[in-house]
Amino acid sequence: MAGGAGYIGSHVCKALAAEGYLPVTLDDLSSGHAGAVRWGPLVQADIADAAAVAHAVQTHNVVGALHFAAKSLVGESVRDPLKYYRENVGKGVALLEVLQATGVDAILFSSTAAVYGSPAAPAPIREDDPTRPINPYGASKLAFEDALRSSARASGGRCAVLRYFNAAGADSDGELGEDHDPETHLIPLIVRASRGETPPLRVFGDDYDTRDGTPIRDYVHVEDLAAAHLLVLGQLFQGQTELVLNAGAGEGVSVREVLQAAEDCLGRPTPAVVGKRREGDPPMLVADTSRLTALGWAPRKSLQDMISSTAAWREKTGPIASA
Repeated sequence: MAGGAGYIGSHVCKALAAEGYLPVTLDDLSSGHAGAVRWGPLVQADIADAAAVAHAVQTHNVVGALHFAAKSLVGESVRDPLKYYRENVGKGVALLEVLQATGVDAILFSSTAAVYGSPAAPAPIREDDPTRPINPYGASKLAFEDALRSSARASGGRCAVLRYFNAAGADSDGELGEDHDPETHLIPLIVRASRGETPPLRVFGDDYDTRDGTPIRDYVHVEDLAAAHLLVLGQLFQGQTELVLNAGAGEGVSVREVLQAAEDCLGRPTPAVVGKRREGDPPMLVADTSRLTALGWAPRKSLQDMISSTAAWREKTGPIASA
């Protein structure tokens, strides 16, 4: 589990452990949290540290890899693109080389809807639609996708790519939640602002060509996303050689609609101000998830579940000084 101490990776670790796997987390803890690694060993190392990766694989008899480790801030990627190519492509390729050399030939990669860029049509995005990233974050993730698939084809390995849309929510047992620094995701920012922990939420643009002027995104609960990982990993272990799958709820919700849902769920409005558009943000990203649902997966959690579980997690962990 490269990056298994992060938000999505830690939820997947818990889900894997519940199914009888032993998740081995490799994480440098630059953005992940050691306290989130509770269901298997933690190897604190950079994914490009070949000796550490090889030792972890051999010591724990690793048979499959899930790669979550990445830099993921769109705005930062625009300001510092080389950092994103170095971290998301260069280090990813270094990891891939060691995994191949040590015989790990089933690899599941955590990718992103940002590979699609800004789609020309508002229809849900399919996996075979054009990939035209509009920021270095999306471009770097797409570059590693290409490296992974090309390498698997050449070596006879097996690989899968899950293109996430917007993961949200927290563990229903209250053990895990979203804890980024800085936090950039909408739902935890809404919860913090509604609790008075932070200044009013900044809405990045209300002049998009959408139904209410604010960007539209597809939100999927992190526990549903974890279930998708288990399903897809099982497909690789059963002999599937290559999969590229969207992971979302298949429905689009605008920023204003999320704010209204949060008010309904939390019983209070969220203070918010409208600012300028954020560079690199497309107006709409909604998934066509038919490939994933054809494998037997379906999202079970609602937008309200995402908001309420995030609020419960924040209540448990206490206020944060800044966003």
